[in-house]
Amino acid sequence: MANVFNRSSTLLRKLLAVTLLAVLLMIVDNFTPWFKPAYSAADNLVRPLYWIANIPLRVQEWSANSVTPRSEIESDNLRLTKESLIYHGQLQRMSDLAAENMRLRRLLNATELLQDSVLVTEVIGVSANPLRHTLTIDRGTTDDVFVGQPLLDAEGLMGQIIEVHKGHSTALLITDSNHALPVQVLRNGLRSIAEGRADYNRLNLKFVSPTADIREGDKLVSSGLGGLYPAGYPVGTVLSIVRKPGDNFLEIDIDPSAEIDRSRHLLLLYTSRDSSADAVE
Repeated sequence: MANVFNRSSTLLRKLLAVTLLAVLLMIVDNFTPWFKPAYSAADNLVRPLYWIANIPLRVQEWSANSVTPRSEIESDNLRLTKESLIYHGQLQRMSDLAAENMRLRRLLNATELLQDSVLVTEVIGVSANPLRHTLTIDRGTTDDVFVGQPLLDAEGLMGQIIEVHKGHSTALLITDSNHALPVQVLRNGLRSIAEGRADYNRLNLKFVSPTADIREGDKLVSSGLGGLYPAGYPVGTVLSIVRKPGDNFLEIDIDPSAEIDRSRHLLLLYTSRDSSADAVE
């Protein structure tokens, strides 16, 4: 029994001594700088261990911030694709407007050079038959359009009106296989007939003798004969001349001056009728 009491007294004294020592250390730490070098040394010793222990957490945070979910990537790709299509469409529209502006400027310059009264018109339809070269314009009887009226673009003769309605009209192009146009060589006045051949880029020059004075590069204009077209309007340029032994006439290809299959804004000429359209619209 005495041993147990002695043992308990010893533990109590040790606990009291430890408690007093702890209190003393806390007082010394709070009121003196003696332990700061020890704290600094301990911090330098333990810090690498903290850094190593936090590596898994940092890797997890980096992965969460850096790796994008597949669904988000697909959504971004779809959005970027749509934006790209929109921008390309806008760019094409701007290019088309710039080209149309250039064509209108050329048409305006052409009207300033003409002495005849003219009316600006727009193509609103073309024939679906590749062998029938006709187009529809947005002018009709309300604009005094008449059958036989010449039609041209900024570069040359396009054709003539064959049908007239209230708000639109149909024109037969000079490249139609049923169309023939009296022409003459601008250089020397040599007369001939330019016939369509169902090709927007070619005309045939008919009935030219092998001895005729005609050359590749010669310019052809309307002669005014027959009353179909006024004289002096550009028709085309001699592209090639073929002389075959025994043939009575040359085979001559003509490159039309007008942009037959490309022009959108055209001019109606008022020369074969009263000049009721005095102003250029």
